Amino acid sequence: MPRRHSAAAVLPEGLRRDIATAGYLPAVVHDIVATAVGPDAVVTHLVHQEMTFDEEAVRRHLTVLVLTEHRLIIAHADDHESAEPERQHLATATTEVVPLRAVRGVMLTHVVPDPESFRGGLAGRSVTLTLGWGAVSRLDLIPAVCADPTCEGDHGYEGTVAGDDISLRIASDTDGEAALERALHFAQHLSSRLGR
Repeated sequence: MPRRHSAAAVLPEGLRRDIATAGYLPAVVHDIVATAVGPDAVVTHLVHQEMTFDEEAVRRHLTVLVLTEHRLIIAHADDHESAEPERQHLATATTEVVPLRAVRGVMLTHVVPDPESFRGGLAGRSVTLTLGWGAVSRLDLIPAVCADPTCEGDHGYEGTVAGDDISLRIASDTDGEAALERALHFAQHLSSRLGR
C-alpha cells in the first residue's frame, strides 16, 4: 500500500484558505501545489480563477502562483470532458517550477477608468499580470512599409518577439478589490526578487 506524503503541513494557512475559497477541486489543487512547493517556505502566493467558454461547455480554470525564496511555482487545473462515456468528467492539473534567476520579467498593465478624475484606489481598475521566463514567446508580425506612399514593393515583415509565458487579468469589478490587491502584492514581491 503506497504511503501518502504529508504535504498538508507544507502550505501556509492563507494559501490553503485561498485554494478552498476558489472552490475548484481544492483537494487536487492543494495536493499538486504542495508537491511542487516541497520543503520550501512560501513567501507569497496568488490564486486566480476564471471561466472559459467554448461551443460545447463552460469550463473552469484555476491558476495558482507561489513564490518561494528561490522558485516561482505555477499550477493550473482545468475541466475536461472525456471521450469515454464511463468517464464523463476529468480534470488535468499541471505544475511548472521556474528558478527565480530564470524569470525575465514581470509586467503589469493597468486599466484605469475615467483617468482624468482618478484620485487613487482600486475601484473600477483592472490589471493584466504577465510573467515571462522564456518558455513561451509571442511573435507579432506586420507587413513592413517604406516612406513612399505609392510604393507597391514587397518589403517583407517586421515585428517583435515578446516573452509571454503566463498572463492573468484581474479586475476589481468582477474579481473584487481584494483580489486585485492580492495580485498587486504578488507582483511587487516577485519584482523585488528579480536580479538579486
